[in-house]
Amino acid sequence: MSTQAPTFTQPLQSVVALEGSAATFEAQVSGSPVPEVSWFRDGQVLSAAALPGAQISFSNGRAVLMIPAVTAAHSGRFSVRATNGAGQATSTAELLVTVETAPPNFIQRLQSLTVRQRSQVRLDVRVTGIPTPVVKFYREGAEIQSSADFQIVQEGDLYSLLIAEAFPEDSGTYSVNASNSSGRATSTAELLVQGEEAVPAKKTKTVISSSSQRSSSQSRQTRVETRSMEAHFESSSMQMHVEGGGVSHLAHKTPPRVPPKPTSTSKSPTPSSLAARVAGGRHQSPSPVRHVKAPTPAPVR
Repeated sequence: MSTQAPTFTQPLQSVVALEGSAATFEAQVSGSPVPEVSWFRDGQVLSAAALPGAQISFSNGRAVLMIPAVTAAHSGRFSVRATNGAGQATSTAELLVTVETAPPNFIQRLQSLTVRQRSQVRLDVRVTGIPTPVVKFYREGAEIQSSADFQIVQEGDLYSLLIAEAFPEDSGTYSVNASNSSGRATSTAELLVQGEEAVPAKKTKTVISSSSQRSSSQSRQTRVETRSMEAHFESSSMQMHVEGGGVSHLAHKTPPRVPPKPTSTSKSPTPSSLAARVAGGRHQSPSPVRHVKAPTPAPVR
């Protein structure tokens, strides 16, 4: 079993008490094995004879000395010593007994905070008063008990609430109540714990290399040349159609072949030969791509 020397996780705090009131010293100590605790006043071991009515206890690492009704003779330095086989530790504080009284007064009030989720939070106040005020922390009206998640610590007139890891559900109204026999005082603030925000997606950029640009330029040039060739072919085709139409029109205007009038000395053509001539003339129509003159009628014999 490992050993650990005593350590005061919460040391003693000085106390200002009104004469006739109770005064309490508290300390939290850890160690392995569990240490033994002893109390001292001005360097002398406290005993029932030296401090009649005093109550001393030690449980779960919490050492307490309570004097039910203090007098001016009780003023002085009080110490607690924790000892085990691995070593020892001591914590000391002052007791001041006075006949004057003063209500609690916040010389440093709570401050509102806005923090991110999982952040550590510390809420501080400084308060004075005679006798020493009893200070309690609240959230939404419910008293906060010191624990692993919410720790309440005191250093002189500084009182702090420590939140080890804050979450959105810890948001709310926090208050501190300080009271003694002369009065009461309260300080209030807001705590806002913001949840984690979604991280926006990064914008992507398209980078075009110089080779891709050259390829794109060549493609555009090829498309332009292709379109130019197509336009040239269309223009040539139109020209050919116009010329063809003209040839057909001239051929259509070519006067039909008229057979010569028969004379007394010539023989009259037979119907069959006349039909053959007409058919032959139709087969000999001019080409659509050449200008051909009509044939000259044969001389009459």
